[in-house]
Amino acid sequence: MNYSTTNTKTENPDAERLADFILFTQRSCILNLSTELNKEKLSFPQFFLLAYLSSEEFLAMSDIAHKMGHSTAAATGLVDRLEKLNFVERKQAADDRRKIIVRITDVGVKMVAKMRKEIASNISTLMTDMDTEEAETIEGAKRVLDF
Repeated sequence: MNYSTTNTKTENPDAERLADFILFTQRSCILNLSTELNKEKLSFPQFFLLAYLSSEEFLAMSDIAHKMGHSTAAATGLVDRLEKLNFVERKQAADDRRKIIVRITDVGVKMVAKMRKEIASNISTLMTDMDTEEAETIEGAKRVLDF
């Protein structure tokens, strides 16, 4: 699986092979994820926010804007849509009633888990088609990334 499109190579062939694998899996996962998100009427930014919220107890609106690289108004729009779909809930912070916090709901947690399962299934399929060299590259990456 060599998907390099340029003649520029790093001094580390394992890094090159891993980059190829990431590009290939990213394309494949995004295509499949896009299909699943369309079924749920979710955009990528909405899903990425949901996934992020699933790893946090809550986030303030200003934190969401910062994490997403959006203005507070744009972050509010993302949260509005997710709230209408019952994936998140908005509340006033107990310590400062002017501060709005956002939490993922059980429905949102289930959505993220479902999409994560889809991604894992897709990667598993790709990994079964790897040759020995590609499998060794992934094993090396797992050691470096401490998986």
